Amino acid sequence: MKANAHKSHEMTAADVAIFCAKLDNLGIKFWVEGGWGVDALLKRQTRTHNDLDLIIQGKDVMAVRNYLDKNGYSVILRDDLSNIKFHYINDFGHEIDFTVIVFDQEGNGVYGPIENGEMNPAESFLGNGDINGLKVHCVSPEYAIKFHLGYDIKQKDREDVSNLCNEFGIEIPSEYQ
Repeated sequence: MKANAHKSHEMTAADVAIFCAKLDNLGIKFWVEGGWGVDALLKRQTRTHNDLDLIIQGKDVMAVRNYLDKNGYSVILRDDLSNIKFHYINDFGHEIDFTVIVFDQEGNGVYGPIENGEMNPAESFLGNGDINGLKVHCVSPEYAIKFHLGYDIKQKDREDVSNLCNEFGIEIPSEYQ
């Protein structure tokens, strides 16, 4: 696999819906998170996005990588690569960031070795959204907000959290007030 020197470019709602529909057609279950996850929950695009963040199951990694390798995507070599994260980009500059989970017996999405204790709770996978008319699974609104905590807040984060809180009647976290 090779690194790709292309810069990331805007991914439109149509780009995202086409890519997600292809994963659906391959029988790969995924959850949209990050900026597109917020917009999917809101069922409208609120800002531009340079990438698409997806959560997939470990059992699907090879199928996803095979699809990407055969369809013009290249691996992006980054510092945060691990057995639970990988990143691809195509010749149009569409970047897709994958996080890999394995479900435990309670339905929690575990990242890496179970003894590390890193996971998304089962209820975080209950979100449903819409991107350009395509129904998608996403991180639930409550957890999309929780996942915006604990790091340096940017303006886009403030807008994402504000939009989610307003749409779903959730109290704005103190970090954002």
